[in-house]
Amino acid sequence: MNAIFTDASFQNMVAIANRYGVSTNAVSELTHALIRTNGTMAQFYIPELGGGGQWMQGGMTMVGDMFNSQLKNTVNGLCIELSNLINQGAIQYVPLPKTTNQNGSQSGNWWGDLGVPNSTGSQNNTNYAVFSNIGRLAIQENGKVTVFDTLDNQIGGVGQQQGGGYSVTFTSQYGTVNLNSLPIVSGGENRPQEQIVPQNNPMPHEVAAVQMPEVTPVTTAFEEDIFMKIEKLAALKDKNILSVEEFENKKAELLSRL
Repeated sequence: MNAIFTDASFQNMVAIANRYGVSTNAVSELTHALIRTNGTMAQFYIPELGGGGQWMQGGMTMVGDMFNSQLKNTVNGLCIELSNLINQGAIQYVPLPKTTNQNGSQSGNWWGDLGVPNSTGSQNNTNYAVFSNIGRLAIQENGKVTVFDTLDNQIGGVGQQQGGGYSVTFTSQYGTVNLNSLPIVSGGENRPQEQIVPQNNPMPHEVAAVQMPEVTPVTTAFEEDIFMKIEKLAALKDKNILSVEEFENKKAELLSRL
């Protein structure tokens, strides 16, 4: 199918994936199966959902692990919610955007050979494409394409950046994604350079006497976000919502991202 989900549709699918504790890619594949029948049935092979399976509107659910009632209930719940969204028009396709050569003929997509994205869109004259199945995010600014490795981020939202290097922001299950912290797969030379604005400008006759100050570490917004998450986890531990072991494991996981 030469089309992709709209950004709003993809965000609805991410919300369902998070609610059921499954990957966005699994929900995307299940949605592809459902949308072929307008949400009435689905035949699929998704390893995360027990391999081969079948669902039919009205009560029939079959999974590869036939004795796993919890998996069966999960697949049934996913299909019911996705089917309802399809019928309500909350999950839709859009044609894949094409690039145009100088001679006027159409060629491949602007993101190259990454395949079919889960979602694409545009904000502030910046194009983006999310590939959750391979963990990639492509951004096109001023005709230049940068491809990021999204690590374990499940990107499900996009917004407008208020200043900074990139003109768009993305959110995942961890909150706002700091693009400067993601590894660049290709197009690293396109990364915007952060501008340092001096706080105290010397008078013209004082310029010659000014020496370059030593660079001191500055806590980034990404680091502050990590520390805030740890503080929230500590509060949950103090209320006995999290065990000490759960708190320590999650804290170690967040600190490893610095």
